[in-house]
Amino acid sequence: MKPLLSVRNLSIYFNTSKGLCPAVENLDLEVHEGEILSIVGESGSGKSVSMLALLRLLGTNTKITMDSCEFGGKNWMNISNQDMMRFIGENVGMIFQEPFTSLNPSFTVGWQIAEKLKLYKKLRGKELKKAVIDLLEQVGITDPELRYSSFPHQLSGGMNQRAMIAMAISCKPKLLIADEPTTALDVTIQGQILDLLLDLQKEYSLGLILITHDMGVVHEMADRVVVLYAGRKVEENTKRHIFDTPTHPYTKGLLDSLPERNSAKRLLSIKGNMPNIYLRPSGCIFHPRCNYQDTICVSTMPQEIPVRNGVCSCHHPLNIDQDNSSPSELK
Repeated sequence: MKPLLSVRNLSIYFNTSKGLCPAVENLDLEVHEGEILSIVGESGSGKSVSMLALLRLLGTNTKITMDSCEFGGKNWMNISNQDMMRFIGENVGMIFQEPFTSLNPSFTVGWQIAEKLKLYKKLRGKELKKAVIDLLEQVGITDPELRYSSFPHQLSGGMNQRAMIAMAISCKPKLLIADEPTTALDVTIQGQILDLLLDLQKEYSLGLILITHDMGVVHEMADRVVVLYAGRKVEENTKRHIFDTPTHPYTKGLLDSLPERNSAKRLLSIKGNMPNIYLRPSGCIFHPRCNYQDTICVSTMPQEIPVRNGVCSCHHPLNIDQDNSSPSELK
């Protein structure tokens, strides 16, 4: 089946006082209709910036290169910014981090959702207001008629996030990008927001890209997982194989850090820190923090190799001879 979104060899560089510095390098991504693709990694690994680059939402101090980018069979490479914005507005929904900062505090929630419907669906008057209220009701906001006239500061974090979701799905997109959709929400509200996203994804058969650092969320929602480290894809596989038989030491480190998987008195963690954007290590970018590194890791960048149901970039991949027959569970 042809993917809904296909990106080949995406690289993103920031223009700084020290020259061009890489934020993302040689990233390939695919997501299919009705599939949930989760992109995971530590803060600064390039998850959000990759999606912002595809949607042309980065500033002028960036240089973006890629070999190809197609959405629904349409080439995104040679499309003008004006046509791109219209195409994205009608076909892609984006849920940004931190709804309090993403929504404009000077306008009511209803007005902000209505603006998108006015622009792309040409709705006006009573028909427009009814459409917005219906969206607010659909995402589970109580008393939507009252909330229509509320400002973001008058709503809770969970309600603001629901309003952001309503805006994202207002044009019934084919692809929904959720960037840390549960950040700063309490645990109960997090569960409600994730359940809402799952319901909407199934109802509209959306392709959903879920950006998160929460492996518990990945386990509950994802079909397939891409693991990023310092702007490079180090592993991609089905959720089952990521959790049962991770092949990259970084993926294993992320999973070993989960309290649910940790029986030691002291919580395990990955040693060291993400490399400075100005000072990339030689060879494998993860080798300074890797327990399995040797001389080839220090000197040579690993190539992407096929593993069962996925790919991995490592000189010493783990678990390549194992195949568990049942999905893992977080216990």
